[in-house]
Amino acid sequence: MSTFKITFAGGAQSPTGSNFLIEMGNKKILIDCGLYQGEKYTLDANKEPFVYEPQSIDALFVTHAHLDHVGKIPRLVKEGFVGEIYSTAPTRDIAELVMLDSMGVLGKEAARENTTPLYEERDVLAAMRLWKDVNYHQKITLNAGDGDIVIEYYDSGHILGSGIVVILYKGKKIAFTGDLGNTPSPLMKDTEMIEGLDYLFMESVYGDRNHEDYATRVQLLRDALLTTIHAKGVLMIPAFSVERTQELLFYFNNMVEKGEIPQVPVFLDSPLGINVTKVYKKYEHMFNENVSGIQKSGDDIFAFKGLVMTPSTDESKAINTTASPKIIIAGSGMSNGGRILHHESHYLPDPNNTIMIVGYQAVGTLGRKIVDDAKEIMINGRMVAVRARVVNIHGFSAHKDSDHLVEFAGASAKTLKKVYVILGEPKSSMYLAQRLHEHYGYPVEVPEKGQVVEID
Repeated sequence: MSTFKITFAGGAQSPTGSNFLIEMGNKKILIDCGLYQGEKYTLDANKEPFVYEPQSIDALFVTHAHLDHVGKIPRLVKEGFVGEIYSTAPTRDIAELVMLDSMGVLGKEAARENTTPLYEERDVLAAMRLWKDVNYHQKITLNAGDGDIVIEYYDSGHILGSGIVVILYKGKKIAFTGDLGNTPSPLMKDTEMIEGLDYLFMESVYGDRNHEDYATRVQLLRDALLTTIHAKGVLMIPAFSVERTQELLFYFNNMVEKGEIPQVPVFLDSPLGINVTKVYKKYEHMFNENVSGIQKSGDDIFAFKGLVMTPSTDESKAINTTASPKIIIAGSGMSNGGRILHHESHYLPDPNNTIMIVGYQAVGTLGRKIVDDAKEIMINGRMVAVRARVVNIHGFSAHKDSDHLVEFAGASAKTLKKVYVILGEPKSSMYLAQRLHEHYGYPVEVPEKGQVVEID
């Protein structure tokens, strides 16, 4: 008789929409409940009915606070979920900011399409009332009727508060990675390696390629900065408000203090990015030892001469009146909404300017079109020429690359009975699956959305 059943409700052969249903004994739990991300939030996939009854779910375990992992939680609550939501404290704080911030875009899209928004503010607030904080390695025990389920978070090193969910049940040890961090990170601690796993459900966003090393990516950033500054241009960075923005501030802080770049205005034009940076400061004790040493010297790693934060709309609009050269960091990271669209519309046609892509760009997003060398893109109903330089630096991704994913899966190579490769585009997942099977010899599968797997 099956003792462990997994339904791939989302995040299978897709890097977004993370949502996995696990049934153990008389308990039903979810790992993540995220939005699919593309050129808009109101994708058909986000409107589909849940493949389970929300009111039947006992608990939800959140790996981290990116929108593609938490973005459908308010809808889950709206449709009847009343169980407990678990995550680390930073994940809870950032998730609340992310979900509330997304409502602006959701509302505008719903109005344009004359439909009802996926959720409202009251649904976000209702979700937060169900939330419980847990620490890394704090054990949560649920009684499944036929035995205890013990769940524990390991540090994934992806963003602040991110965790790998490890489940012990019926003598089996199972892990859901969420997203795995690009170790070593300038801010985060290294990903914790896990031994003794029986089954592994692992991400594969960069399963088919490797990143530049640390020194190379910093040099590419410096080169892009200097080239744009010398051309008296504008450097635009569509940055994810969580982690990427804070890492960039850290790099700029270092380069400005060391005199490696001239002092020019650096605008952080993202209300969400500004608020998340405050959360990062709140939990600065969770950073790695290198950052802790810098902080003990009295240096504020998120503040430097030239940095201007522009929380209001009027302050954002005033950026256009500031003479170039200048640097603009704005959301969203995939250019599928947010203030970056205003800047791209204004500055992309000028060849003296640069747009620097520093993270994964989902299929269908404006950012993906720019990376794929589109000569024109549609922004707010108007065609905009892309004549600015396009610099794509994979090394700033917060995800592990192919070689390091293989290394992570090797920690339990002696005990693994099977690996399921999830959270990646099909070609990335398939490539990683083949590498893992060839390297370690254990069975590897790339499941499809909606597929159900039973573990005896």
